[in-house]
Amino acid sequence: MSVKESFIAFIHSLQDEICGALEAIDGQATFREDRWERPGGGGGKTRVIADGAVFEKGGVNTSVVHGALPEVMAQQFNVTDSSFMACGISLVIHPQNPFVPTVHANFRYFELYDKDGMLKDSWFGGGSDLTPYYLDEADGQHFHQTLKNACDPFGKELYPLYKKHCDEYFINKHRNNEARGIGGIFYDYLRPDANRSAEQLFAFSQANGKALMEAYLPIVRKTKDLPFTAAHKDWQEYRRGRYVEFNLIHDRGTLFGLKTNGRIESILMSLPPRARWEYDYHPAPGSREAELLEFLKPREWAK
Repeated sequence: MSVKESFIAFIHSLQDEICGALEAIDGQATFREDRWERPGGGGGKTRVIADGAVFEKGGVNTSVVHGALPEVMAQQFNVTDSSFMACGISLVIHPQNPFVPTVHANFRYFELYDKDGMLKDSWFGGGSDLTPYYLDEADGQHFHQTLKNACDPFGKELYPLYKKHCDEYFINKHRNNEARGIGGIFYDYLRPDANRSAEQLFAFSQANGKALMEAYLPIVRKTKDLPFTAAHKDWQEYRRGRYVEFNLIHDRGTLFGLKTNGRIESILMSLPPRARWEYDYHPAPGSREAELLEFLKPREWAK
């Protein structure tokens, strides 16, 4: 089986695994599946959960698309007469309870072909990150340690490197470089070379994909039944506003999808059902809300 075939099988299996795990912990809502086709070639499966006992809104999407390289990408890669194949899984889960963090992840693989259909280039990208509204420090340590444990067999240098990439990427530059959450790992344009084969890079993506629920679900179980007030919900929605700002202003995947006439429902699936903005709002000093802002600064979570 080729790397492309293996990666496609992996994302569909992971989609089933994640959706099953999230449905089990929610106990009320189930995923609705929407299959779609891309006019230029390929398509995907969008699965959405909403109004559950635990999850207010979430999506777990897979796509496998191919065809002529869009002009915006041809310019970016400085190529002509090229075609492509892109496959991946992406998810965002927004919980009901403000004490349960939002989680985001994606894992993708891209192939570029010349005019004769010969493979010209390929790369992997992906990662996962956590966006809490209130945080127990131990939960942040658990999330990061689980990701580090998944990365370490492939090289002890990888987790620190990709954690740094994540810290530098998921920030609202227009908000004085305020972080969206407490990060995780983020990597892109990982190409096969003399040191790493495509199969090794695929195994690395697999390991991180399979670690996601191990990193997230224990935190959900711990926090999903905690009592909360309307004020806690207001803070959650205020911080969700920052999430929206990042996705619409800075996120490369969102901007690429909008520029290339991607499927709008899938592109904007990541947005929360409700968010709020307040003019020049600052949480009270010493409050749990103010504490979160301190956790949003880059720090070492894993051992």
